[in-house]
Amino acid sequence: GEEEEMPDLDDLELEEGGIEEADPSALAAPAGDASDFVKARSYTVSITYDKYYMVPRMWLFGYNEEGKPLTHPQVFQDMSQDHAKKTVTIDPHPHISGVSQASVHPCKHSNAMKRIIDQIESGGSGKNMRPDTALFLFLKFISSVIPTIEYDFTIDFDA
Repeated sequence: GEEEEMPDLDDLELEEGGIEEADPSALAAPAGDASDFVKARSYTVSITYDKYYMVPRMWLFGYNEEGKPLTHPQVFQDMSQDHAKKTVTIDPHPHISGVSQASVHPCKHSNAMKRIIDQIESGGSGKNMRPDTALFLFLKFISSVIPTIEYDFTIDFDA
């Protein structure tokens, strides 16, 4: 078959004035300026393996809305108040010397993970938890401790 030739933009004839009229069904630009947008804190997250407890351990280093490091009290504001200063502590990072970061202490990770896995496996589906889903499950567990952090879970834990 014959190929259709693509038009050259320089050859297009525009309506008078060179600009098409605005589409009345298009959304209007938001009123105000960029200062109307809510800026959010962000965190650098690292996960290490705790040899003593033999479980993953999550470390968090927070930044404010302007990109400056958060103080330790500011970090605790983002944590579940049931866990702040109990399960979440400020400790030296094992691989970054001279830096203390918020950490979800691993002492109860294995019991909590075991309880969650048992609940999933006893859910009546007859399926067992696959080992490759453990890290996703760990992040889901951590989200209960740090409810202000959003994760993208794109995996089905029951499969």
